[in-house]
Amino acid sequence: MKHKILVTSALPYANGLFHLGHMVEFIQTDLFVRYLRLKGKDVIYCCADDTHGTPIELKARELNITPEKLIEQFYHEHLKDLKQFNISYDNYYSTNSHENKAFSEYVFTKAKEKGHIYQKEVEQLYCNTCRRFLPDRFIKGTCPKCKAEDQYGDVCESCSTSYRTTDIINPYCSICKSKEAKLELKKSLHYFFKLQDFKNKLNKYLVTSNFQQQVVNFLINWLDNLEDWCISRDGPYFGFKIPGETDKYFYVWLDAPIGYIASTANYCQNNKLDVYDYWKQETTEIIHFIGKDIIYFHFLFWPALLMCADFSLPKQIRVHGFLTINGEKMSKSRGTFITARKYLEHLHPEFLRFYVASNLTSAVEDINLDMQDFKDKINNELIANIGNFCYRTISFVNNNFDGELSTIGASYNELNYKAEIEKKIELIDKHYEKGDSREVIKEILAISTLGNKYVQDCQPWQLIKGDKQEKEKTQQVMTFAIVILKNLSILMQPILPEAAAQLQHQINLESLSWNHLDFSIHAKKINKGEPLFKKLEDEPAALIPKKLPFEIRVVQIKEVQQHPNADRLYHLKVDIGTEQSAAQQQEHQQIQLRELVAGLKEHYTPEQLINKKVLMLCNLEPADIRGIKSNGMILVTAKGKKIKLIEVADHKLGELVYTDHKENSFAQLSYNDFKKIKFVTKNKHILYEDKPLKTDSGIINHDFEDNGIVQ
Repeated sequence: MKHKILVTSALPYANGLFHLGHMVEFIQTDLFVRYLRLKGKDVIYCCADDTHGTPIELKARELNITPEKLIEQFYHEHLKDLKQFNISYDNYYSTNSHENKAFSEYVFTKAKEKGHIYQKEVEQLYCNTCRRFLPDRFIKGTCPKCKAEDQYGDVCESCSTSYRTTDIINPYCSICKSKEAKLELKKSLHYFFKLQDFKNKLNKYLVTSNFQQQVVNFLINWLDNLEDWCISRDGPYFGFKIPGETDKYFYVWLDAPIGYIASTANYCQNNKLDVYDYWKQETTEIIHFIGKDIIYFHFLFWPALLMCADFSLPKQIRVHGFLTINGEKMSKSRGTFITARKYLEHLHPEFLRFYVASNLTSAVEDINLDMQDFKDKINNELIANIGNFCYRTISFVNNNFDGELSTIGASYNELNYKAEIEKKIELIDKHYEKGDSREVIKEILAISTLGNKYVQDCQPWQLIKGDKQEKEKTQQVMTFAIVILKNLSILMQPILPEAAAQLQHQINLESLSWNHLDFSIHAKKINKGEPLFKKLEDEPAALIPKKLPFEIRVVQIKEVQQHPNADRLYHLKVDIGTEQSAAQQQEHQQIQLRELVAGLKEHYTPEQLINKKVLMLCNLEPADIRGIKSNGMILVTAKGKKIKLIEVADHKLGELVYTDHKENSFAQLSYNDFKKIKFVTKNKHILYEDKPLKTDSGIINHDFEDNGIVQ
């Protein structure tokens, strides 16, 4: 049977829009698939949305729609993003399909028949309000170590301690958020997959396959401590019901990877092919692309399931690292969580393809999207090198020869450049095969540099001023340069498919494959040239919002005294929450209060202020006001002579005020600088740059007439 190749990307979860981290993997997979197609390989690229599990069920409930409606909405959004980034999948499907249900039941039944599945009772926390067993991530409470409140059921984000859900103090359900209703420990009978049965087979699979060595070294250490895998969940649950059960469902990590098979089956059905030619033939090469966070599932659990059902095992599983933004993890609160859609509002999709390819290697390394580096790479490499060579060459031929081409020269000069470029083409082929696109880009840039150097050395702008023979030589020189462009267009096609197609159209060549990498030219005349890309200015920086210039927090007024030296001023002491450590809270030590002066006496009595939770500008420069050092400013809204304190009783003490992101500047502000910051009241909200102020507790509601200011 002819050698077939099936390539997949990891299945993205269907409860949100794609972010740039998703696009890294899709781009990595796509450029490899495009390379294989370019070489004439029999390859298909299949993927699907991962659609089951508690988060999707709860998100749908929150939006008051069915889970089916939710995943359908995101399915179409995902397809839209993939199309705009030129991801050339052959089939993009859903795990919530009849094919996936059938294959999941088939794999489960096979594993059960072979004795690799058993049942045992498990003790879990149960919410009587929601009437459901709770996964770890839907349990919150107080950390048993540092006593931080509102931590997850399995790990504390404050002190990074991991623990069992039964150890957390005062656990509560994060779904209904009822802290009064106590959670109950209940037993439930669950299905387990005997992963330990496959220890020896998995060990052989790992050490004999062509996997990244750093991944294999990491996994070998896990083999001695393999744990049986719970593959069932209690209802309510959005997923496939286990055969013979009334309220037990397959855990999402059982049916999700089987989605690879289901998507292949759907493709085969639509194209009159046999799915088993891909999943039950040794001659087929299955290649997965995944992130490093799902190594365990794909290298251990997934192959063991395939062994149970006598399916083919992946020949390659290529693992990549995470995407960071300016050296930090993507974060919604910091404004660095960039969706694919947001990126496209500012930048060309092929710029990201080029940047990702410039950073991807065959090793498991994180990619840092540094916005200045991004701008420099696009402007100095893609545009100034490749783009400039393309445009100047095509323009010269059009301007001086009306687009007419000639034969190419065969002097020592051309032969020398030809030999150098052929060496680099050979290297590019090897780097594409290995998945080392960073080296591919380096060699493509090197070929473009050689092309620029060839033109520069030949100086056609001088040569064309000579006699007829020199003009003919000029045309030969530029025809050779066009041939270099032809080869560049083929080599960069997997990475920049849109730009490559535009370039091929400009040189009047279409549908070029790897076999066309040579120094012949079939076109007699080229088309008009246009710049492939526009130089970047400030677009990359616009992706990440500027830091908010203020540090405003929720504070509580603890003491109000008359200022001894000013009749119209109060001397206040406030608790800003952040100045009391967890240890002080635990030991009930005296709270350190911050002192400041406030001009509120004409508007509020001390009794009206005491214990009120209000907003304070915390990064105002300290100032000596009539003999008292003031460390901040209580904020009010004002319009004309009307003044109103911004009370925030429903917000937690110490909470930071922000808008759409929580990246605040804590640098000190002068009073004059603060006056330049424009806040406005509208529809009972306080807006900064047309966005409402809020804290982690929610949007700040403030009953004040429109067009007031904050002072």
